[in-house]
Parts: sequence; structure tokens; C-alpha cells
Amino acid sequence: MATYRYTYCTLLLLCLSLTAPLWAQTGEISKERKQAIDSLALEKVRDLSKYISIIGNKKTAFSEANRVMDRAEELFAPGSEMGVSALNRKEVNYYKVRKYFERLMALNYDRVTIQWYDIHYISDLERQPDGRYVGVVTVYQRFEGTSDDGLKYKDTTKKDITIYVERKKTQIAGRTVEFWDVMLGDIRVTETSA
Repeated sequence: MATYRYTYCTLLLLCLSLTAPLWAQTGEISKERKQAIDSLALEKVRDLSKYISIIGNKKTAFSEANRVMDRAEELFAPGSEMGVSALNRKEVNYYKVRKYFERLMALNYDRVTIQWYDIHYISDLERQPDGRYVGVVTVYQRFEGTSDDGLKYKDTTKKDITIYVERKKTQIAGRTVEFWDVMLGDIRVTETSA
């Protein structure tokens, strides 16, 4: 389902590029395009939230979890890492995206519930020297793991997700079209509480 939405959003952005430039000659993003990019970025974050919930759910079949991991990985820029924290330790451990998903799937609980909420931008997109734009989206994650033997753990984590926006090119009907693409970057833990 999410693939269709991404395809639709990408096609929408591409179609818009056929009728109007996506950026001015200076490389700046117009106000209208920025709104479309912001919407796409937030949609990708929400989709990641759904993917994490599916991967962590102990009722998800192994083959389905692997398929969802593949989909979730496509949201990220190469080399991105995700932070993991716990109430009983001060340090935050960071893992490459695939490793994070594999560890999530292997958690030693009989039931796992993960919910993301209060998803919003905390920093506006800023142009970098390489032409990319970078912003930060913050989310709160509520994690709860329970086992049949009485083991229970829950926490709330505030996470900052780096958003990368960069120009890309594709061919449509033999014509080269430039468009803005949105990728997720590192997910940093900023706070963990009970």
C-alpha cells in the first residue's frame, strides 16, 4: 500500500516538474514545492512508524517481516543509523538500519507494541553547501514489551529524524526530468522516560 503512495507522490512531483520548475535558478525550493516536500517527508516518517510496528509485532510472519524490512530500508539514505535506548542505561546504542530491524524482530518478548505519535518538524529545511536540504522531524515512540512469564518493559523515547531533500533526475518519455526526492537519515534518541 505504501509503495503505491510513494509512486503516486513521486509521479505527482514529476508531473508538477513538467509544468513548472521545481526550483528557481538559484536552487531554492519554492514555497509550494516545500509544502509538497514537507508532506512527503512526514508521510515517509508515518510509513516508517507502521513498518516498525509490523516488524516488532510477534504475530508477524518471518517472511512478511523481511518483506517489510526491505520496504522500510528504501526510505533511508545509505549508511543511516537508528538509536536504541533503555531506562536502565545512560548510553544510546546506534545500529545500521537493517541491523536495527533485525534486532527489533528478535526481541525476547511474547508481545511487543510500538506506537509513534506527535510527529512534527522541529527544524525547517536548510540548504547545505552540496545543494541538498536538511531538516529534522521529531517523534515520540511508546514501546511496550511483555512476556508470558511476567516480564514487562515500557518506555517513551523522543527521537529526532534527519530528513534529506535532494535533486534527482529521471527519464520520462525520452525526456530528462529533475525532481526533489526525500530520504530519511539518522534517527537520534534525545530523551527516554518511563
